[in-house]
Amino acid sequence: MSPYQLVYAKTCHLPVELEHRTFWALKVLNFDNHAVGERRKLQLNELEEFRIQAYDNARIYKEKTKKLYDQRLAQRNFAERQRVLLYNSRLKFFPEKLKSRWLGLFTITKVSPYGHVEIMEEKSQRTFTVNAHRLKHYLGEQLKEHMVNYNLS
Repeated sequence: MSPYQLVYAKTCHLPVELEHRTFWALKVLNFDNHAVGERRKLQLNELEEFRIQAYDNARIYKEKTKKLYDQRLAQRNFAERQRVLLYNSRLKFFPEKLKSRWLGLFTITKVSPYGHVEIMEEKSQRTFTVNAHRLKHYLGEQLKEHMVNYNLS
């Protein structure tokens, strides 16, 4: 018995012995290193093709979902002298459940092609520029006309 075996009660396998056993296993099982290398290269190529195909499928899925989402969005095209409501972004810091997040009545004075709109407050006649994403159409007049037409019929 070796001193290692006496102390730890198991045999010591040195790296040289492991390497020798590996070569012995290759000889016994008759592995062809060249064929194994070629098969591994084919597996790596298949894996790369699978990855590219998965990437393309994910891109197609994202394009389809974006198209469906964009179809459901309400178009917000603004024109001058149109009445709009302004989103109050500061309200979220002071949450009040029943308070409206849309501020007063504004009239559009100027529309730019880059997404910002100049609006005028009807009460104080002051003008300022806001992002068009913070605006929505005011439908009060249309609702009044609809109610009048409904009452007449």
